[in-house]
Amino acid sequence: MKPGTPLTATLGNMRALPLRLRRRPRPGLPGQESEQVLEPRPEIVEGAGLRWINIESPRLADRLWLAENFGFHELDIEDVASHNQRPKLDAYAEYIFLVIQFPSYDPDTSRLDAAELDVFMGPDYVITLPNQPIPPLRAVFERAEARADFRTEVMSHGSGRLLYEILDRCVDAGFPMLGQLGRKLRRIEDDIFEGRSREIVRDISNAKQEIINFRAVIRPQRLVFRDLERAKQRYLPEELDIYFDDLTDASERIWDVLENFKESVEGLESTNESVLSHRLNDVLRILTAVTVILLPLTLVTGFFGMNVGFPGDPRAPAYFWGVVVAMAVMLMALVVFFRRRGWL
Repeated sequence: MKPGTPLTATLGNMRALPLRLRRRPRPGLPGQESEQVLEPRPEIVEGAGLRWINIESPRLADRLWLAENFGFHELDIEDVASHNQRPKLDAYAEYIFLVIQFPSYDPDTSRLDAAELDVFMGPDYVITLPNQPIPPLRAVFERAEARADFRTEVMSHGSGRLLYEILDRCVDAGFPMLGQLGRKLRRIEDDIFEGRSREIVRDISNAKQEIINFRAVIRPQRLVFRDLERAKQRYLPEELDIYFDDLTDASERIWDVLENFKESVEGLESTNESVLSHRLNDVLRILTAVTVILLPLTLVTGFFGMNVGFPGDPRAPAYFWGVVVAMAVMLMALVVFFRRRGWL
C-alpha cells in the first residue's frame, strides 16, 4: 500500500492478498545464517473499525508481509529486524513508529533484561511486534481476543486509546518487579546485622546489577514517553492527554523508586564493608594483644639464648657487651627512621 491510501479497504482484504514468498537470504545482516521465508503469522483482533495485529518475534516473512500490505518505510522494517534497537519514536504523515523497552525477568539466568516492543500505530490499526514474549502484552491481547466486552472497551475509542492500554499494562508490570527488588534489599539488610556479612557480598552485587539493568531500561523509556506526549497533540485526540500523562507519571515513579534503591544498595554495600572492617579490626586487636603479651617472653628467651658469655663469665665477657651495644644502635636507628617517615 502506498502512503496516502485508505487503510480500511486494504485491511479488509488483507487475508485475500496473495503472498508469493520464496526462499532467500535475510537482508542487512551479514555474518548470520540465512533465514528461510515461510508463511507470515500475524494474530489479528478486530473491533469497532479498528484492528490490532500482533506478531511475536517477527521473522523475514512477517516483515515482508508488513512491507507489502502497509507500505511502511524500509528503515522502520530494518529496525524491526534488528535486536536491541535504541528506544525511539518516529512520526510520519500517516503513522507513528515506536520502539520501546520494558524490564523482563529471566528465571533461567535469574537476571533482569530488556524486552523490546516495536509498535506501528495508524488511524485504524495498531501493530505490536515484541522481539520476545512480554507477558502483560500477551495477557491483554488474549483477553481482547476472548472477551467481546473488553474488546469493545479498549478498541472503541480509536487506535490511540488502544496504544495507551497496551503501554499502560506493560509499564504497570514493572511495579511488581520493584516490589520484589525492594524485598530483596530488606532481606540483605537483615542478613548484614545477623552476622552473614561475608556470605551476602554476592547478593549485594546481584541486587546492584539488577538495579543498574532496570535503570538502563527505564531511562530511555522516560524520554520516549515524553516524545509520545508531544506527538499525541498531532496524531491523537485531545481527550487522551490525561492518559498519556499517566504513562509519563508511572515511568517517573518507577525511576524515583529506582533512585531510592540505588542509594539503598550503595548504603548497604558501605554498611557491609564497615561491618567486615570492624570484624577485621577485632581480629587485629586480638592478634596485637597476643603479640604484646608474648613480646617480653620472646625478649627474655632471645636475650638469654645468645651464644656468648655473660658478665662474670671469664670466657668472653666482651662479646656480650658488644651484642648489647649493637642492639641499642639498631634500636635508635629504627626509631630515627620511623620518626622521619612520620610513622611515629
